[in-house]
Amino acid sequence: MKLASVRLVTNDLDRLVSFYTMLTGVAATRLTPDFAEIRLEGAILALSTERPIKQFNAGAATAAANRSAIFEFQVDDVDSVHNRLSGTVDCVMAPTDMPWGNRSLLLRDPDGNLVNIFSKPLPQEHGPIA
Repeated sequence: MKLASVRLVTNDLDRLVSFYTMLTGVAATRLTPDFAEIRLEGAILALSTERPIKQFNAGAATAAANRSAIFEFQVDDVDSVHNRLSGTVDCVMAPTDMPWGNRSLLLRDPDGNLVNIFSKPLPQEHGPIA
């Protein structure tokens, strides 16, 4: 099994497309007026309005109602992302070193979804074994 995509349902598709395009640096592909994809390494971030949900799966999803998922993006340099986005996004937690070694930045997208931008620690260089 392969995780192919995660979809966010929104009332303002243009605003969410703009946010995730700015965040990732990847242009969205608009497949219909109500649906866009941001094709990232490993998975697709799909964005849609409620219109297709109401048409095909009435009541299955509600726009901007998530408070349980965290969307996580791995980057090489969390601080450079923070500096690039500073003042333009809702920052929940400034870049912080986590106890398990990752460096993490928490943001909220325009719909209130929590977004974790993180980097893994660099491998430690070890000297020759004596």
